[in-house]
Amino acid sequence: MLLAILGLTSCGQTKQKLNLETVKALDLNRYLGSWYEIARFDHSFERGLVGTKANYSLQQNGMIKVVNSGYKNTLDGEYKEAIGKAKFASDNNPAHLRVSFFWIFYGDYYVLELDEQNYSYAMIGSSSDKYFWILSRTPQLPKATLDKLINKAKERGYDTTKIIFVPQKTN
Repeated sequence: MLLAILGLTSCGQTKQKLNLETVKALDLNRYLGSWYEIARFDHSFERGLVGTKANYSLQQNGMIKVVNSGYKNTLDGEYKEAIGKAKFASDNNPAHLRVSFFWIFYGDYYVLELDEQNYSYAMIGSSSDKYFWILSRTPQLPKATLDKLINKAKERGYDTTKIIFVPQKTN
């Protein structure tokens, strides 16, 4: 699912140099809530999933609860859900988190791009060039916004030919 793979990303080697500079500021309270997965790189943890979403909520212990969900093969397919946790990687960078779905194994979660005014879209990367996501608060992004994010991903060193677009329910 969207962040499940991040538990394994720290094990992979980056094939090309990525620009993983994050946004300068991240207001966690504004970032919490539901995000639709608009686009991603294909990987085994989400293969065949559509209608994928991530929901982030703050727990009493200061950790972030992560619930990733989606439907197998079609928007009417079997509902799947994975629950994980996230924490800030350091006090110096609120846009670099560590996410775990597997016991104590954490992977990097970099907020690379963000609509800082409305928090309506985000572009997420990890320490590996194999994992990449574009998220939105709505099931679709305007084409101009999506094109802008794809261009930024390419500028950062991502192979944008590997991007797949995720069908979403429009209700």
